[in-house]
Amino acid sequence: MVHGETVPPSSRSTGPLLITISAPYGTGGSVIAPALAERLGVPFLHRVTSSTGDVVASPPRGERLSVHEARHTPVHRFVAALTHTMPCGPTQSPPPTHHQDEDLRCRGEAEISNFLAAGGGVLLGHAAAVVLGKARGYHVRLEGSPERRLVQGAAIEAIDVDEARAHMRAADAARTGYVRRLYRVDPANASLYHLVIDSTVLALDDVVEMIASAATRAQSAIGGTPGPRVAQA
Repeated sequence: MVHGETVPPSSRSTGPLLITISAPYGTGGSVIAPALAERLGVPFLHRVTSSTGDVVASPPRGERLSVHEARHTPVHRFVAALTHTMPCGPTQSPPPTHHQDEDLRCRGEAEISNFLAAGGGVLLGHAAAVVLGKARGYHVRLEGSPERRLVQGAAIEAIDVDEARAHMRAADAARTGYVRRLYRVDPANASLYHLVIDSTVLALDDVVEMIASAATRAQSAIGGTPGPRVAQA
């Protein structure tokens, strides 16, 4: 299933090509996003970053929750807040949660801004559709039923279904929690995106081609060519 929309004049803006991909576990974001960047010959920024915000090597099978992402789940953040005070003596209080969230939000938004300033490309995760809004970038959401995501996630990671189920629970909770906590928005809200695709019922190569075609046509509309419908519902 594919849902697309016409790019209205109010949402068109000139600038570098930026395609953002929002992808729950098992929808193939870790495969589709880098393949899309290669297909279009543009840079790729994945969701894995270091504690300082620098991009680090992506895991070979990246559907699962990265170590970096796991550190920002509520339990990990609570433990970090407690251990943060240990070298400083018993009188110092842990950093307030809202300060930690603000630091995390600013770092993530700075990564997006720097990526766009460098010329754009394909960006996976980072709540980028929420940060940028529809006036900047072309935003894609990959979807699929939990059952199909589970099977596809296991296949991508080359693991059994039970292990994939644990990975899916952790990844979905952390990635959804990140967006909801920092932006008070549900990342599954289709209105955030220009294109929503069920990537569990299509070959991943076909999904790459569909996004490449839709985004390229949208970019042509932004550049002044009459705006076509970027995808058929």
